[in-house]
Amino acid sequence: MQSATPGRRARLIAAAMPARLLPPFALNGGSLLAELGGALTEALALETERRRLFLWLPVAMGLGVLLYFAADSEPSLWAPAIGFAVAATLAGLLRTRPVAAGACVAVAAIFAGFGAGVWRTADIAAPMLDRPRVAKITGFVESVEARDVGARLVLLITDIAGLAPESRPRRVRVNIRSGAVAPGDHIVATARLLPPPGPARAGGYDFGRDAFFKGIGAVGSIAGKIALAPPPSAMPMRLALDAALDRARNALTQRIASVGGGQGGAVGAALVTGKRGLITEATNNDLRAAGIYHIVSISGLHMVLAAGTIFWLVRALLALSQTVALSWPVKKIAAVAAMIGATAYCVFSGGDVATERSLIMTLVMLGAILVDRSALSMRNLALAALIVLLREPDALLGPSFQMSFGAVAALIAFAERWERRERSQPPRVLPWPLGALWTAALGILVTTILATAATAPFGAFHFQTFNPFGLLGNALALPFVSLCVMPAAVFGVLAYPFGLDWPAWALMGLGSELVLQVAHWVATIDHSTVTIPAFGTAVLLSFVAALLWTTLWTTRLRWLGILPLALGVAFAAKPERPEILIERDGSGIAVRGANGRFAIAGKPSRFVLQQWLTADGDNRSPDDATLRDGIACDSLGCVARTAEGRTVSYARDRVGIIEDCRRADLVVTAIPWSAPCEATLVHRMDLARDGATSLYRRSEGWSFRPSEPQGADRPWTRRRAEAPQPQHPAPAVAPPGRADAAPSDEPDAFQ
Repeated sequence: MQSATPGRRARLIAAAMPARLLPPFALNGGSLLAELGGALTEALALETERRRLFLWLPVAMGLGVLLYFAADSEPSLWAPAIGFAVAATLAGLLRTRPVAAGACVAVAAIFAGFGAGVWRTADIAAPMLDRPRVAKITGFVESVEARDVGARLVLLITDIAGLAPESRPRRVRVNIRSGAVAPGDHIVATARLLPPPGPARAGGYDFGRDAFFKGIGAVGSIAGKIALAPPPSAMPMRLALDAALDRARNALTQRIASVGGGQGGAVGAALVTGKRGLITEATNNDLRAAGIYHIVSISGLHMVLAAGTIFWLVRALLALSQTVALSWPVKKIAAVAAMIGATAYCVFSGGDVATERSLIMTLVMLGAILVDRSALSMRNLALAALIVLLREPDALLGPSFQMSFGAVAALIAFAERWERRERSQPPRVLPWPLGALWTAALGILVTTILATAATAPFGAFHFQTFNPFGLLGNALALPFVSLCVMPAAVFGVLAYPFGLDWPAWALMGLGSELVLQVAHWVATIDHSTVTIPAFGTAVLLSFVAALLWTTLWTTRLRWLGILPLALGVAFAAKPERPEILIERDGSGIAVRGANGRFAIAGKPSRFVLQQWLTADGDNRSPDDATLRDGIACDSLGCVARTAEGRTVSYARDRVGIIEDCRRADLVVTAIPWSAPCEATLVHRMDLARDGATSLYRRSEGWSFRPSEPQGADRPWTRRRAEAPQPQHPAPAVAPPGRADAAPSDEPDAFQ
């Protein structure tokens, strides 16, 4: 008896589904809506037959990770553990009922993601610096990254003067302008240390959270003398290995940079060792404008090119022997060699999060070759996502995870559809070399378009930029990277121990220089970088839903992804913009004037000001003189007016606060204040508690949105002392706990 065709099997599965799964309108029969319900049910049955539901497991786990980070206090591990055990048990008991069992598996995946977040935080937790300090520090040098001026060090701390061991950060990152230190040295110096700062605006990039998950509890600089000191104890074995590896990386970085020469050598060194400190900011800007900055961050492209080069080289060498080619599993041997080479590449390049994630994806795909499965499949990508989310759930919040998995998902989904198309249509054969050239050109064009479309929402959300000529930059630059730079890198690494590596690095520097010339040319085109106003998390989730729905389904169900895509575009086109931005230490404010653009009062840091302007879709430089238009200043402070005519005062002096409290609608000051104020007042202690604050226009006043809400208490948030409430009533337009708050005992938390 012949087996049923796929379409017939899908109809049989749909018929076996319980009626309650069909939409209510599908039960009426005869109508267009009933036919639509039946078509959707049949499509879902076909997706089930194709085992596509497995692909949604990492999505469910990611949802659990997001729920963990949405908590305002640190959860207990036992709660998700019990939830996972119950859901998994129910899934086993209900295995004869596929729908119920599948729902339980999804719930178990959500609990697994939540629990992975709890476990990861507990495993990496270490004290964060409580306030700025100038103190003598001692510690082991874990890593050294040379820069244009000086270097950046990561220190494993052994002592900080004035701090008890239980309050001492485990690691700090400091910049030095001079001084020769090497990984593994135990040094003593006087450093100015700061707590890792929170977001520069509500909803912005949280450097403090990222620093926490990197094990860094403070950042700062060393301006004075650095001396070697005897360590209080023997160097840990893991640190000794890491230090030796970092010394080797630094030596190879200098070798490549010196032989390659100029910025081409610096970029080539970054591709091999992951050390990007020698790349100038001008070069970085050109690479970003051309849409090819991803080539200097060791991730999927580099891992695939490195592993692919090793795979091809080993397979080609083994195929030279007829006996070996006929009697040995040449392809599998090449896959094992590529796995070893990719792992060594990851370890030597520093093992950053993006590199480790790319290694996992590469190993999964090469492992599929060993078990005679398709290396490039959506199931392998889903498996890699599951491993990454279990190991590093915090990576889900970063652009690297989102952009890499989004781009690969889009490429695999296109490849799956293209394969089905090729099977249904006879291929058109062009004479050599036109066929090879056409295939290569079409591959670069299609993959670049797909990757750009898939990653654009993430780039716009995290960086508020879009590079419309990224297609041109990638099309012109990637052939040099794929055919010249990366093969030269592989041969250079193999020849380096023999001292015969200089031709490879010279070739690599030449290829990198050509890439930089392409990047600079693209960057000079008008509007090569378009600044996009920041949009909220809900808009990003709409784009993510559209991407997942379109790539994970194979039937007509995927067309429903147009709905969240349209919703995301509609809301992204009209983002909610703040009326006023206040820096976290009160050193400056931005007020939206009648022309719709920000004007600056005070002296916010250049970095924060750049973030404000970029998030507002403003292309002006922080040095632009027009940023002071509409601001009237004297020795006591500055005054600005909003588009609605409200008066905003930035007070520098206590006398100015007293005067402006009687005349202005809003008073902002970096001075602690506890006296009554007729206006809405935001002072030093409010900002020490709430961090950078955004104010939005409302008919009854302003809506305050702090970057670090008072109720949030996570291991990476700043520890804040509770400020006593004032005895007099606050103004009606002020939010609770903001106006006239009394000073806290941490007045210098963000100097």
